[in-house]
Amino acid sequence: MSLIKRSALVGAAVAGLTLALAAPAAAHVTVNPDTAAAGGYAKVTFRVPNESDTDSTTKVEVNLPADKPVASVSVKPITGWDVATTVSKPAKPLEAHGAQVTEAVSKITWTAKAGSEVKPGQFQEFDVSLGPLPESGEMVFKALQTYSDGTIVRWIDEPTTDGTEPESPAPVLKIGAAAAEGSDTAAAAPTATAVADAETADVKGSDGSSAFGIAGLVAGVLALIVAMLAYARSGRRPEAAATPEKPATGK
Repeated sequence: MSLIKRSALVGAAVAGLTLALAAPAAAHVTVNPDTAAAGGYAKVTFRVPNESDTDSTTKVEVNLPADKPVASVSVKPITGWDVATTVSKPAKPLEAHGAQVTEAVSKITWTAKAGSEVKPGQFQEFDVSLGPLPESGEMVFKALQTYSDGTIVRWIDEPTTDGTEPESPAPVLKIGAAAAEGSDTAAAAPTATAVADAETADVKGSDGSSAFGIAGLVAGVLALIVAMLAYARSGRRPEAAATPEKPATGK
């Protein structure tokens, strides 16, 4: 292998490793936990990271899916932030606790007061309690993130059918099997999930990106090792075997 080819191979491996290291840096608005029991109530947290190097996040809007409205929505107060809800009429009345509900929250808007914005390198969490949840499927919460320079990032892309992550994915809450009545384990599951997710937030950054980042890092490292081995082997040259001396016969 020529020196040029060896250099190109090593360069490609290093580039792959660099991309693998950079992959986990991207983050987006997520909902945690991302799974809840059908027909029940859940406390979910919308985690909003600031992706700008210079500007702060001043407003966050979360739209509840019109095709899967819920009768009860309440928000947890956050110091330094104002919160407002928009109410709309669902296509058909909802039922909660034996009564019909003709209006439901369709959007929640959090606006930062001066000095409470989400600054570069930070994130903020917004807690919401909602229910009864749908009996199946998933809830797609399209979110808008406004920065101090007026930029609006729209996290509104719905999940793809081929499993790939869209460019600006919306937070998605998957609806799992209904919890068994009277089950202490089932009742405690959402809390346990939320605690575990909070403890690992700094490690995985956002929903799902860590697995791709780790896979890319491993691939990059392996490519670099293979390139180095190829370089080392190509630099070796077999030496001519030394001719053994003829033993003395004594004559």
